[in-house]
Amino acid sequence: MVEVILDIKQWGNNLGVRLPAAIAREAHVHADQQVKLTVSGGQIIITPVQDKPLTLEQRLAQFDPAKHGSEVMTPTQPLGAEKW
Repeated sequence: MVEVILDIKQWGNNLGVRLPAAIAREAHVHADQQVKLTVSGGQIIITPVQDKPLTLEQRLAQFDPAKHGSEVMTPTQPLGAEKW
């Protein structure tokens, strides 16, 4: 079990708590993941929402040719005994 004591900070009109890396690892959460907050008996419970596999359309929407090198490979010099 991992346990820490943290301060609640003002974040705009809201309040925020930063999760230490050890807590995030133990809870299997990561940046940009959704969580569900529940209040029960005066306790705040944070439950990770499991990531759903992306559809092909969602994957294609995230594709950035500038970042991923486009779909065309740049010509290179032969690397072995290839004859063209």
